[in-house]
Amino acid sequence: MDADIIVIGAGLAGLQCARRAERHGHSVIVLEAGDAVGGRVQTDRIDGFLCDKGFQLLNPAYPSVRKWIDTSSLELQKFGFGVVVRDGEATSTLAHPVLHPAYALETLRSKQTQPRDLLAMARWLGPSLLRPSRVYGSARDTTLSTSFDAAGLAGRLRSDVLDTFLAGVLADSSGEVSADYARLLMRFFVLSAPGLPRAGMQALPQQMADSLSAPVRFGVAGRDLQETSDGVRVTTDSGTLSASSVVVAVGSENVADLTPLTVPVTRGLTTWWFRAPELPRRGPFLMLDASRPGGGPAGPIWHTAVVSEAAPSYAPTGHHLIEATTLLDQPDGLATEGDIRRDLERLYSTSTKDWDVLAHHVVQHALPLQPPPLRDRHPLWTGPRVLVTGDHRGTGSIDGALLAGDRAGEAVSERLAS
Repeated sequence: MDADIIVIGAGLAGLQCARRAERHGHSVIVLEAGDAVGGRVQTDRIDGFLCDKGFQLLNPAYPSVRKWIDTSSLELQKFGFGVVVRDGEATSTLAHPVLHPAYALETLRSKQTQPRDLLAMARWLGPSLLRPSRVYGSARDTTLSTSFDAAGLAGRLRSDVLDTFLAGVLADSSGEVSADYARLLMRFFVLSAPGLPRAGMQALPQQMADSLSAPVRFGVAGRDLQETSDGVRVTTDSGTLSASSVVVAVGSENVADLTPLTVPVTRGLTTWWFRAPELPRRGPFLMLDASRPGGGPAGPIWHTAVVSEAAPSYAPTGHHLIEATTLLDQPDGLATEGDIRRDLERLYSTSTKDWDVLAHHVVQHALPLQPPPLRDRHPLWTGPRVLVTGDHRGTGSIDGALLAGDRAGEAVSERLAS
């Protein structure tokens, strides 16, 4: 045997699985088809700028992050506790009045923070804040849209803020996702403002990989698995490896290549990254567009931010980094650069002629679909010695990927010990 366990895929789930298995005393080989760890959590370094592949944020309130990640060494640079809302020709900043007192009056006077809506929001979110453990497996779980209706959340807080914000977080604008899952995510946003590591989001999986006993083997793709009486043979481009068990932790779109499982349904998005010589807007806040009649974006961009205002390390001194996100479940999800520039000019009320495109990432499989009811799923054995894990076996988030990986490490270790 080459190792006790072979983990195929060095994304968050695969790395956490390997770390947990090593802590149980097992030898582990991690194979990665690409040239870097992280799976979908990767960062491009371009002319001194950090451009994450898909706009991502790390929330230190995630339970799995608190347990297994050294966030202090990542030097998180946090976004503000609020959002900027673009409504036609006007913008307003809605922010936590205590943490951002300069925006307190503007927030309290906003059309999006009427008392009726705030009370409805409390009805919708309150139970998950008080008893989050009771969310999983709830027979009452329904779609996000239906849950908003049931709570009486029908005003501009919903149409201008929540619908657009959650669509960007979930990469799904249908309103058909699990309401309980949306509540869990919102709970984490209430508990802590998310941020970005000083060295980019890829610093998170790199920290995990650096803690492994053996380095990840890059450029080695698992092509075929064959279970034997005493283990599993993994065929790769460079030969065959054997182990007592194999954990398949590849991206959801590749699960069917190595297992009898079908490809999980996913949602996608794109991110555009621009360099600007002049600051288009101050403040460490995400901007949401509510310019369409009835609420929602009037163009292809669902949210945008001057990322370097929240995370200065993402841009060289004297330059500014702007991201813009579109959703692939929308007809204009693959909008052209010209369309994106025009939308940014409208949102920031400035010319983008001098802005340079640094990167455009199309992430077809950003997150697994999360329909109701929300289930506390676990890694799945597809054979006596082959286990499948990933965020598609949990929830579509960094927290979900880490938890799915940790559970896989525990499960495979338990089976080897039996």
